[in-house]
Amino acid sequence: MKRIIKKVAVLGSGVMGSRIACHFAGIDIPVILLDIVPKDIDKDAPATARNKIVNDALKATLKSNPSPVYTKDVAQKITTGNFEDNMKDIAGCDWIIEVVIERLDIKKIVFDQVEKFRTPGTLITTNTSGIPIHLMTEGRSDDFKKHFCGTHFFNPPRYLRLLEIIPTPDTDNAVVDFLMHYGDLYLGKTTVLCKDTPAFIANRIGVFSMMTIMHVKEKLQLSIDEIDTLTGPLIGRPKSATFRTADVVGIDTLVKVAKGVAENCPDDEAKDQFIIPAWLDKMVANNWLGDKTGQGFYKKTKDDKGKKTILSLDLTTLEYGPRQKASFASLTAAKPIDDLAQRLKLLMAGQDKAGEFYRLFHFHLFAYISHRIPEISDEIFRVDDAMKAGFGWEIGAFESWDALDLTQTTAAMKAAGFAVAPWVNEMLAAGHSSFYKSEAGVRYCYDVASKSYKPLPGGEAFIVMRNYADKIIWKNNSCLLYNLGDEVLGLQWHTKMGSIGGDVLSGIQTAIEKAEQSYKGLVLANEGINFSAGANVGMIFMLAIEQEYDELDMAIRLFQNTMMRVRYSSVPVVTAPHGLALGGACELSLHSDKCCPAAETYTGLVELGVGLIPGGGGTKEFTLRASDEIHKDEPETIPLKNRFFTIATAKVATSALEGFENGIYRKGLDEVVMNQDRRISEAKKSVIEMYDSGYIMPVQRKDVKVLGQSALGALYSGIHAMKSANYATEHDALVAKKLAYVMCGGALSEQSFVSEQYLLNLEREAFLSLCGEKKTLERLQSVLQTGKPIRN
Repeated sequence: MKRIIKKVAVLGSGVMGSRIACHFAGIDIPVILLDIVPKDIDKDAPATARNKIVNDALKATLKSNPSPVYTKDVAQKITTGNFEDNMKDIAGCDWIIEVVIERLDIKKIVFDQVEKFRTPGTLITTNTSGIPIHLMTEGRSDDFKKHFCGTHFFNPPRYLRLLEIIPTPDTDNAVVDFLMHYGDLYLGKTTVLCKDTPAFIANRIGVFSMMTIMHVKEKLQLSIDEIDTLTGPLIGRPKSATFRTADVVGIDTLVKVAKGVAENCPDDEAKDQFIIPAWLDKMVANNWLGDKTGQGFYKKTKDDKGKKTILSLDLTTLEYGPRQKASFASLTAAKPIDDLAQRLKLLMAGQDKAGEFYRLFHFHLFAYISHRIPEISDEIFRVDDAMKAGFGWEIGAFESWDALDLTQTTAAMKAAGFAVAPWVNEMLAAGHSSFYKSEAGVRYCYDVASKSYKPLPGGEAFIVMRNYADKIIWKNNSCLLYNLGDEVLGLQWHTKMGSIGGDVLSGIQTAIEKAEQSYKGLVLANEGINFSAGANVGMIFMLAIEQEYDELDMAIRLFQNTMMRVRYSSVPVVTAPHGLALGGACELSLHSDKCCPAAETYTGLVELGVGLIPGGGGTKEFTLRASDEIHKDEPETIPLKNRFFTIATAKVATSALEGFENGIYRKGLDEVVMNQDRRISEAKKSVIEMYDSGYIMPVQRKDVKVLGQSALGALYSGIHAMKSANYATEHDALVAKKLAYVMCGGALSEQSFVSEQYLLNLEREAFLSLCGEKKTLERLQSVLQTGKPIRN
């Protein structure tokens, strides 16, 4: 049966329920969100009173930060109600998701009601994070059992990409296959098939990891600040590292999961790692549960001068004190190394306390995951997928073991008294020296059951460029150009934050040249955390501070010419951004034939944040689009003012869908990809479709309508008003006037039609003039010192 999801019911409007509802609404699925009626409310009371709990919960969710929705209008797709009056409405829903309190007795009461109204054949799933799934089906009908499954979303659902799918023995295989596919394609999730074991996969491994770190911390007498320095981005983990993550998740939640594993997994060889340290029990007793109670491992406060400060907890004295900067020789040596695998090797080899910590922690982790196969999963890759998507690990646990050299690390573990599962020894004895390998663009993973390598599922839907290492046709110091097959090239670069400098611009030009010679087209994408934070600010600052204006002029020309080469090539060029796509990266998207951004793409022309205007064609392109948006039924200045305001306020779209609202992406042409792992594949498909449909190189525009002095005067007046009201500084006003001058066509006295090159020349001249401003140089220097990308 072909299954289509037209409407979803979410039962329970707490933190998870409301956010799950928002996520479905974000992909244009109407949602019914239900919860209990407040106590002592009469049956004849108005709906506003009977729905107070659900309405208050949804309202609080929509106000939360980070936002649970892609665009503000999402709430219109959510209809609220209560279990007593509106449970009947689930009859019209294709998928019912239970998200009530984590008590089996209460869940069973809810399912009793669901059975009365649910339409046979529709999906019914639970978002439980710990209750055995099979216990919930006791006493249920055969049709209920057949269509019932665990669907464990991670909080917040919009940002954490993991969706664990946990079937029961009675779940129809077709239902499992549908949920795995739907979660991936439509919800943008990494769907991981789990066995119905305590804590499933991600929480089982993640909580083991955190508890092990706490025990190793005690053994080596390390502080909270030292641990969070050791277990953050340096080893490919989130900035929240260990103890900050515990504060965010809730220390009581961490303890609950740890105790649950210890109680329900009596045969776990490492169950002692789940024993709660005395100081952790004391914190729970004190109600120091993290962010939800205002203090946990960290505490926000104010100093004597009223300045906000963060204190960390001394677990020996249980007293808060100033945070202490961690200092280890091995960390100092590792920080300059960009490649994570090489950095891990250096850290593991460290001869200081940090090196000892890394060895102990990783040996515990690797031994543990080896023994969880096949208990929690038959496949190795599912464990890694769960940790990357659920806990934000840059590489999975088995991938880390590979990166550190599986053979050598296993030998070191045995020498240190750590026992790996027998299948690992068998695998090594058979001559297999890694869990993963890549051949001709296909990634394979070792399969324990068959004792052989099998390709990862997904195939062409999930293109990973680094798997094409044997298909590199050109490279320079920053770029790699791959043959992605089907006569399509793919270019990626590996600069810090994906910054775009001379090497990258040269790479783009070379890639287009080679594509024009022998291929159908080109995909531009990166596989790091972000697509690109923009142009190389360091280069701009150095040239400006040394007043090398001729070289700066050449650099800006190169950027502009490269963007125009992207727009005007004889083959289609498609970008596939994700994460940050700011400044110059936004300009690259603006000039592509098509853009396939991941839903979680944060993009905008942010140059005014450092006292510049977009100088790589962004100002020109926004002026061109404003010209195309002029309609006879509204004043001609409206599109120009809107475009001007977007740049002048350095407005950043907080999702790809918002990128359409901000005029970055083009409706009917650019295409949002919900699952960022699919974006390169979708971009490749777009290249092929455009080429096979008879792609013709566009002609440079000479018909861009600019509005001249009258529009410029209006914009100047608005800028003056902003400055007079103290919404803009003197320097802000100067930069805004430069921007207005370019977008109105310069010194033209009346409306005129101009060429793209005319606007590029104005743009470049304005950019160069601002590079000599003291305030601009100060802002550029600040960006370089903080290492943070330009934002609004």
